[in-house]
Amino acid sequence: MAKLKSSFFCKNCGAQSAKWMGRCLSCGEWNTFEEEILVRADPPKGKSSGMGIPSSPKLIEDISLTELPRLKSGFRELDGVLGGGIVRGSIILLGGEPGIGKSTLLLQMAMALSDTKVLYVSGEESESQLKMRAERLEINTNTEHCYILTETNTQEIFQQIDQLRPDVIIIDSIQTLQSNLLDSASGSISQIKECAAEFQHLAKTTAIPVFLIGHITKDGTLAGPKILEHIVDTVLQFEGDQHYGYRIVRCTKNRFGSTSELGIFEMTGNGLREVLNSSEILLSQRDEDFSGNAIAAILEGNRPLMIETQALVSSAVYGMPQRSATGYDIRRMNMLLAVLEKRCRFKLGAKDVFINIAGGIHVEDPAINLSIVAAILSSVTDIPIDAKTCFAGEMGLNGEIRAVTRIEQRITEADKLGFTRIFLSKYNMKGLKQNQFGIELIPIGKIDEIFALLFEPRKSNS
Repeated sequence: MAKLKSSFFCKNCGAQSAKWMGRCLSCGEWNTFEEEILVRADPPKGKSSGMGIPSSPKLIEDISLTELPRLKSGFRELDGVLGGGIVRGSIILLGGEPGIGKSTLLLQMAMALSDTKVLYVSGEESESQLKMRAERLEINTNTEHCYILTETNTQEIFQQIDQLRPDVIIIDSIQTLQSNLLDSASGSISQIKECAAEFQHLAKTTAIPVFLIGHITKDGTLAGPKILEHIVDTVLQFEGDQHYGYRIVRCTKNRFGSTSELGIFEMTGNGLREVLNSSEILLSQRDEDFSGNAIAAILEGNRPLMIETQALVSSAVYGMPQRSATGYDIRRMNMLLAVLEKRCRFKLGAKDVFINIAGGIHVEDPAINLSIVAAILSSVTDIPIDAKTCFAGEMGLNGEIRAVTRIEQRITEADKLGFTRIFLSKYNMKGLKQNQFGIELIPIGKIDEIFALLFEPRKSNS
C-alpha cells in the first residue's frame, strides 16, 4: 500500500527536508524550499526502469577497456564540442531559451544519423507536429532509422525502449516526464531528479547515449535542481540572440572531453547550418572605414576568432552620461573608461559611450580589452582604424597592456584572414619572431603607445 508523504525540496540544489526551512543547509540560499506531496509506489511487476543487468563488484584489473568508437552526430561543430563525437552510454543535457533551436538541432541530428536507430521521445509536440517541423526544415523523412514516440510516462517509455532497442535516445524535454514512482506533478524537483536518475541508469547499463533537453529559468540557469547537472555527463548551453541568426553551443561540463570547446551555427529557413569559417561572418562587410571600429583577436574556448568591436562616443545632451554595452560586460567597460580618464587624460565623464560586439554574441575573453579601448579612442578622435589592423591584449588598472594566452593561435588566425598588423603586449613577444609570421607584430607596453602609433601621426598630417 502506498504511503502518503509530504516533503520539502530546495529549488536550487534539490536538497530534501522533512520540514520547511528558511535557509537551505546544503547550498545556503534563502526561501528556496517548496512542499511536494509524494506517493512512493512499488514498481509495477514485470517492469523495470532500465533494461540493464544488475552490476556486481569487479577488480579493477579485471575490467576490460573495450572502447567503442564514438558516434558522429552529423554536425562537425557539435562533434567538436562533445570531444570528438557522441560517447556511448553517456547522458547529455542540452539547455537553452525557448525558441533558440534546441528541438530543431536534435531533430536534425536524429535525421542525420542515417546508420543509427534513433528514438525521439517528445512530451511537448504531437507526432503530426514533429512531421510538420521536419517538412518545414526540408528534412528527408523517407528514412527507416528515426522513430517518434509521444509519451511522458517513463515506465511506458522504457517498455518501448525494451522492444525497439534504439542506439540513441532523445528526450524532449526532461521537464515534461513523469514517473509512476512519485505522485508529484511533472516538472517538479522530485520528478526531474527521479526521471534523470532512471535515464542515467539506463544509459550506463545499456551503453545507449541519451540526450535530454532542459528548459532554463529567467536568470539563464537550467530549470530544476542543481543535482540534474551533476547526474549527467555533459552539459551543453545553446545560446544566441533571437534577433540574430547565430547560435553558439557551449560546453560547461564534459566528462569525456574538454569544456573549452564551442560550436557556431546559423539559424536559417531550413533549420540550423554549421558555421565553419566563423571569423569571416563575425566581421562586418563594409566598403569604407568608419571611426569607432576595431578588430579583436579573441579565443572562444580553443577556437581563435576575429570579431569586430564597435564604439560610439558622443556628448551627453541631457547632462546625465549614458553607458551601454551589448555583448560585453558593462562593468568592465566602466573600468576601461576610468583607466582612460585617469591615465590618458581623456575627459569621458561627460560623454555617452556605447559598445557593441558584432554578430550578437557575448565575449568574455580579456584579450578584447585592447580592441575596445582602440575603438573608443577612434570614436573620440573621429579617426578610423585601418581595416587590416587587429588587437589582442588585456589592459590593467595602471594602463599597462598585459599578455594573453595562446598568442600564436591568435596571430595565425589573423594572418590567415589577411590582416597586415596586430597590436599585442610586449610581454607576449617572448619566443616570437617578426619573420615567423606573415603579419607585422607591434608590441606595446602601455595604452599611451597605441594612441601615439594610431592617431597622433594622422592628426598631425591632417
